[in-house]
Amino acid sequence: MLVFALSTGTNPGAASAAGVRLVINGQRINAAPAPFVENGRTLAPLRLIAEKLGATVDWNNDTRTVTVTRGDQLVVMRIDNRLVNLPFGGATITDVPPRIYGSSTYVPLRLFATALGVSVAWDQATSTVKVDSRVPMTGAPPKVVAITSVLPGQVVREPTTMQLALVANHPAGAAEVRYQLLDPATGKGPVVGRGTDLTAAYTLLPDPFYKGPRVLTAAVYDQNGKFLAGDAVPVVMAPAPKVTVAGVTPDQKLTGAATLTPAVNFQATYVKYEVTDPATGATTVLGQGDPQGRLTWTPQMTDIGNRTIRVTAYDRLGQAYPAAPVPVTVEVQRQLALTGVKANATVDRPVTLGVAANFPFSKVQYVLRDPATGAEEVLLQRDGWGTYRWFAVPGQTGRREVLGVLIDAQGNIFSTEAVPVEVKGDPKISLATVGPNQVLNGAVPLKAEANVPLAQVEFQLVNPRTDAARAVAGGTDALATYTWTPVKTDDGNWQLRAMGVTAGGDRLYTDAVPVRVFAGTLYGPKPIIEKPKFLDFTSDLAVSTMQKTGMSAALQVAQAILETGWGQSSPVDKYTGQMSNNLFGIKGSGSAGSVTSNTWEEYNGVSYRIDAAFRA
Repeated sequence: MLVFALSTGTNPGAASAAGVRLVINGQRINAAPAPFVENGRTLAPLRLIAEKLGATVDWNNDTRTVTVTRGDQLVVMRIDNRLVNLPFGGATITDVPPRIYGSSTYVPLRLFATALGVSVAWDQATSTVKVDSRVPMTGAPPKVVAITSVLPGQVVREPTTMQLALVANHPAGAAEVRYQLLDPATGKGPVVGRGTDLTAAYTLLPDPFYKGPRVLTAAVYDQNGKFLAGDAVPVVMAPAPKVTVAGVTPDQKLTGAATLTPAVNFQATYVKYEVTDPATGATTVLGQGDPQGRLTWTPQMTDIGNRTIRVTAYDRLGQAYPAAPVPVTVEVQRQLALTGVKANATVDRPVTLGVAANFPFSKVQYVLRDPATGAEEVLLQRDGWGTYRWFAVPGQTGRREVLGVLIDAQGNIFSTEAVPVEVKGDPKISLATVGPNQVLNGAVPLKAEANVPLAQVEFQLVNPRTDAARAVAGGTDALATYTWTPVKTDDGNWQLRAMGVTAGGDRLYTDAVPVRVFAGTLYGPKPIIEKPKFLDFTSDLAVSTMQKTGMSAALQVAQAILETGWGQSSPVDKYTGQMSNNLFGIKGSGSAGSVTSNTWEEYNGVSYRIDAAFRA
């Protein structure tokens, strides 16, 4: 049985389910099921009305579609979908989508009557619904909102403005507008714009994936996601993809970095940047990125000469749309710089030195120079590119300069600018394997670095309340990595430090690093669901979220795959094993509180893991 909904006017809820009457063309109809009022709407049987009016009603169970035909007029509605196909290619969206209750299908009568030009009225005094094809409809119900920037049947080739006008009073409680591009055959399609400013201009960016007849809809919702009002306009999507690039101009001479910004007039999934040597045809891919982003290319000396730059955009079907190549001439100068220390920095702990250069080289040296005497000390020489971990020794104390020296394949020597630093090279020792607030569990590797020779090293656990210390590992090989395995009685908050003894008997101590010791069982990430089922599992959740927020379901699923390894690694509480059900690795507190898991930190140039709260 097909049943429809009708706005009943002032105070329709006063009518009871048993008291609503149905009159068609002046004849009282004893309908089963009988008309009734629910939430301000009068519901009545559509099939009986349609047949009395000479219309036919068809139900497609596979597509869950209701089709009403009356002469050359055709109305198509879908269960739980607000899009309604009107006669002669029109479309609208309804505040009461067709739904199934029990064994009956309910559809909006007011919309049906408007589409077929049938008069529908509500008699408040007698609680009667009157349907009369003998009385011409006096006009369509007034719109609350209307799309004014796009005309019915408009062909959309380029980016097009989407803008809404408030025809009637501002919908009470309106909080957001969402634009969707729907397939008239299925009633489904993507969100193409959304925002909290109802009358602002939004941009419809054509997508080659969605070509042909479509319906552009605008729907206004309150802050709880309840539909308030909307409008629909049939359009024809005929994208004419075009790509251009800004940041360089034809025949420009590049003497430094160029920031390439693509301009894409369609919905692209990514862009690829390439540079080509026209003399040889050799092409180098500079990178891929967001079509709305940019890429900075810093030419190397190997790029000197004539080159062409090209940006190619790709749609979701993998089709490529290249921009016109831009010819340029690269005339960069040789550049090199030392990394790892800044000018006038105080060097009192280990630092990692490196060299950045825009030309190839075969050897690198790191040199320490005394600016007062000009004396130089080679800290490290190695083939190819490499960094150097420098822990200044006592003989290097004072005002110094650090520089990198590069040697190319032809034996040419190039030096970076000297970086002045203040070196504190007094005897020191540093922890190399444990960082602040780290949780120590199981076998803990312990290693120290020192800038003087040590005869012995000892790793100590310090009580932060009493300063009492006890040795947990150590030996005479100061360069070795030792192992300490905490036991249950070690559980709690401590400080860890290393003590080194020099050949002369002097004792050196590292900073006391706060740590937590937990000798019990720790729980690691767990699967959310079996890997083959993960895609369907997340897709269902993502579609539901998309309907509420407009966020791309595909993007949500892709991010969940990335964060959880196809659902096989979701954070759990490392101490209790509580599942977080957190598909995106989001920190903080969620609807079920939080779980304690691991996150990365760095100390003395070494990465380690500490506790962090993740949403549950």
